Amino acid sequence: MSTRARIATGFVFIILLVCAVALQSQAGAKDMPARDGVFVHITHGADDPHSVLMGLRMANLMAEDKDVLVYLDIKAVEVVLRDAPDLQQKPFDSSKTQLRALLDRNVPVFVCPGCLAAAGKNPEDVTDGVKIAQKDAFFDFTKGRILTLDY
Repeated sequence: MSTRARIATGFVFIILLVCAVALQSQAGAKDMPARDGVFVHITHGADDPHSVLMGLRMANLMAEDKDVLVYLDIKAVEVVLRDAPDLQQKPFDSSKTQLRALLDRNVPVFVCPGCLAAAGKNPEDVTDGVKIAQKDAFFDFTKGRILTLDY
């Protein structure tokens, strides 16, 4: 075999090796499981600080390694209003502290528009960073399974 033929054969071998490694990497990426999501649903407000604070606490804990979405409806709309009282109960951090931590982590926090209207409030009354709920957001926040926690 001539030198030129050996170089060509070596070059073809290297190209095939690079292609095989690239294909293997792509296959490995497809086989990786999607990150699971946690949908935290809070329905209580000042009427039940324990439920509110527990829901916010679980959202913060889960956000460490899961995709999280927090949805507040019914009485919980009062928790995300600009003039909301800062709910407190030991051993939890206060509602405003926990809500701020979630927003700082870019965890989506949504409030029900119908429940907001039923409470006589409008979107301008909601704390900065909290979004008005839209149906698609409930499915788009994660690519894995969705676990729901209700408080």
